[in-house]
Amino acid sequence: MIGIATAVDVADLKETTLLNMGIFGLFVAVTMVIVLRASRNNKTAADYYAAGRSFTGSQNGTAIAGDYLSAASFLGITGAIAVNGYDGFMYSIGFLVAWLVALLLVAELLRNTGKFTMADVLSFRLKQRPVRIAAAISTLAVCFFYLLAQMAGAGSLISLLLGISDWGGQALVIIVVGALMIMYVLIGGMKGTTWVQIIKAILLIVGAGVMTLWVLAIYGFNLSSLLGAAVDTAGNPAVLNPGLQYGKTETSKLDFMSLGLALVLGTAALPHVLMRFYTVPTAKEARKSVVWSIWLIGLFYLFTLVLGYGAAALVGAETIKGAPGGVNSAAPLLAFHLGGPLLLGFISAVAFATILAVVAGLTITAAASFAHDIYASVISKGKADADTEVKVARRTVVVIGVMAILGGIFANGQNVAFLVALAFAVAASANLPTIVYSLFWRRFTTQGAVWSMYGGLGSAIILIAFSPVVSGATTSMIPGANFALFPLSNPGIVSIPLAFLLGWLGTVLDKKREDTAKQAEMEVRSLTGVGAEKAVDH
Repeated sequence: MIGIATAVDVADLKETTLLNMGIFGLFVAVTMVIVLRASRNNKTAADYYAAGRSFTGSQNGTAIAGDYLSAASFLGITGAIAVNGYDGFMYSIGFLVAWLVALLLVAELLRNTGKFTMADVLSFRLKQRPVRIAAAISTLAVCFFYLLAQMAGAGSLISLLLGISDWGGQALVIIVVGALMIMYVLIGGMKGTTWVQIIKAILLIVGAGVMTLWVLAIYGFNLSSLLGAAVDTAGNPAVLNPGLQYGKTETSKLDFMSLGLALVLGTAALPHVLMRFYTVPTAKEARKSVVWSIWLIGLFYLFTLVLGYGAAALVGAETIKGAPGGVNSAAPLLAFHLGGPLLLGFISAVAFATILAVVAGLTITAAASFAHDIYASVISKGKADADTEVKVARRTVVVIGVMAILGGIFANGQNVAFLVALAFAVAASANLPTIVYSLFWRRFTTQGAVWSMYGGLGSAIILIAFSPVVSGATTSMIPGANFALFPLSNPGIVSIPLAFLLGWLGTVLDKKREDTAKQAEMEVRSLTGVGAEKAVDH
């Protein structure tokens, strides 16, 4: 059995489609009930943005895993390993190692200093208006790039299940996913979104674990036999060696370094991950959240190695690339090979849940950033009441949802792990230098922050726009055009050091000095937590 299209006749495919849609419908119904129940307690801005800070470290760690293990992790990485072997596994390693950076650099310090968003931390000791505007713009940009990946994953997944290969049908699927996402966030806020993420994380890890054990059982729990079968099916021993995707030219090697830099540094600057640290009551629980999530995420990424090579051995790279959804179809096709329509339906529902949960988390983060940082703090100058702020956030959800749908339609067909890597590069360029400087450099000024955020964000987006991602290659978003002036697909190797340089340069050239008392207060609070709880509650 080499895939859906060749393994079953039309009647079987129709039966599979009905079963898949039934499982989808059941999941959506159950999670919508949970979201409705959670929404009953959404009375304040803290309830809507930070779930009332009511989650334990283990609950929040599971939700972080649910937020982090996106369609890129399940669909994109499995497909990347199945097609490119060892080079695809580098995504798993990069995504996992990145959590050590998040744990050591930002998790506890941000929780001690902030309130709802990343801009709360940056504006603590710097000037409110310019820093909040810059932080909100960068947050919206990162969330948009990440949303592109999730929407593209949704289009790939549903088109595979329903056998939809035409552009119009896949666009309709993306519109439906976007509408569901908007409903989740409008109704449930952060509390409802968190419960959806917890449920989805458990289902994803259990489902991937079952498939991993199943694949290993086929090869007598011998990893060498599995890898040998993958080589036999591919007819190419290079799938076990570095360099199949990134080692052919000097440019591709630089691209690989750029990708690795973006993956490792991007997590600590992702706004939707950073926002999760505010849903726990104390800094101790924030630390516990990260440790808990590292265990769950690490376990899952070990599964991707077996799932990717299992798909390469049992399904075949050519079948995967030829299926609706392309590379992103590896995990669903492997599920169908192992357990037929029932396992395919379950795994696809889990993948669909993955997309919905991550998209909901991204959307509420973007909405909170606009409503809290732009509307409440800049436009209303702190005079807006909580009810009005939440109303603005809900309206922002609809706008962001529509933009994500349109962007996802254009990005459909791209490998979702690759698209997420672009979001990581934008996050690491726009946010990480400013976060690190704000927390650890006493002399850092508002000018340095603004130069770093706008320079990092602008350079990353410009380099992406003039890269082979957008034009100049058969896999580009605009395949017929060619204005690819920048040879690398990921801008991280240029934009991240540039953002650090601009932050330093803007500070040393700035003749103004920030409030030393505020700098001292932030340092004490970030390292000890003294005064943090009072500031958060009020």
